[in-house]
Amino acid sequence: MSSTLNPVERTSLLTAALRAAETSREDRLFEDPYAARLAGDAGFALLREIREATFLPGGERSAPSTPDYNAIRTRFLDDYLYRAAREDDAPQIVLAPAGMDSRAYRMQWPAGTRYFELDRPAVLAYKQEQLVSVQPQVERRAVALDLTSPAWEEDLLAAGYDPGRPSIWLLEGLLYYVSSQDAHRLLERVGALMTPGSRIAADLVNAAALTLPDVQVLLDVFARWGCPWIFGTDEPEALFDAHGFKAEALQPGDPKAGYGRWPDPVPPRSVAGVRRVFFVHGQKQPG
Repeated sequence: MSSTLNPVERTSLLTAALRAAETSREDRLFEDPYAARLAGDAGFALLREIREATFLPGGERSAPSTPDYNAIRTRFLDDYLYRAAREDDAPQIVLAPAGMDSRAYRMQWPAGTRYFELDRPAVLAYKQEQLVSVQPQVERRAVALDLTSPAWEEDLLAAGYDPGRPSIWLLEGLLYYVSSQDAHRLLERVGALMTPGSRIAADLVNAAALTLPDVQVLLDVFARWGCPWIFGTDEPEALFDAHGFKAEALQPGDPKAGYGRWPDPVPPRSVAGVRRVFFVHGQKQPG
């Protein structure tokens, strides 16, 4: 039951509802046939709250576009994972956390790929309940663990993850909710599990996105739900570089990350004091 999920875990239902809404569009950027059942009534209720908070009664948007952002993020990461999996010759894919992601079910993966979904027990149990009749398109291994625990790596290794093989890690919709210290610690621990040449992707915001008035109405919703955004950085490449990754950060609306759907200007990185979202991707370096 979705009622067993904590506030941060429940945001995965919102993501599923957003993906279901995108799937219903004629100009959709992707198709997720499982999103609606994963969202459930609770997910669509969260989406209504977001829409009520970010659109004025006359229909004018008063905050960053959550639907467009999530659509672009999903498509960008779909493309990234699809391309990386084929270039890396049947790697290990690790979703940390997995949430209500259905890529293991709705996308085709190279033969021999191992697909690990890491999340807390309540999340994986709810997901299994919703998708009990659906078969994944890959060797999927659900690993119940808490990424804040002192030894979650042992659970992943016990599930068959091989740190000596190439891997692709996805940290989607996570770094907003952790402290700077915890973000660094997580990247350190993930990096220690990756052989050189392995890949990582994540999304995060800049520091201004946590304080600017035009974002506040959205931030207030998440805070009211009990899952405030607490971390952002203006130097995402440096964050990942500090833990052995050579990283690149793109913004929604950039030529490689827009898909014709980002509705707002994309100020150059040299402009200070504006909100930004980053899609970061990179590779683990030797040494």
